[in-house]
Amino acid sequence: MPLTQLDISAALMTEWTHHASYFLGGAFLANAVPHFVSGMLGRPFQSPFAKPPGQGLSSSKVNVLWGFFNMAVGYVLICRVGNFDAHLTHHVIALGLGVLLSGMTAAHGFGRFHGGNSPEESGTFR
Repeated sequence: MPLTQLDISAALMTEWTHHASYFLGGAFLANAVPHFVSGMLGRPFQSPFAKPPGQGLSSSKVNVLWGFFNMAVGYVLICRVGNFDAHLTHHVIALGLGVLLSGMTAAHGFGRFHGGNSPEESGTFR
């Protein structure tokens, strides 16, 4: 049975949405790391629940919960949407780009609070 133009269009649209889901899943997983780790270490860290949001510090318990929530959302987006296969390069690239973009955005955003954007001025650069 030959594929119709509609079948091909539907397959491409499905594949695109799966890649977007893997990308966003990677972003959520990357966002989980600093919150969960800071919380487990008992350190306060910025979160959307602080005052002002994203700038003030939230408790370590809030950060563990926020990190866990991000992990759960990442899991759903990667493992429950589509059919993620770590052996398919295009799936891994979509996930990796989400991790990379989220990591770079976090590095820039949190760097202004912790001296990471200009380490030579913070006295931490050696």
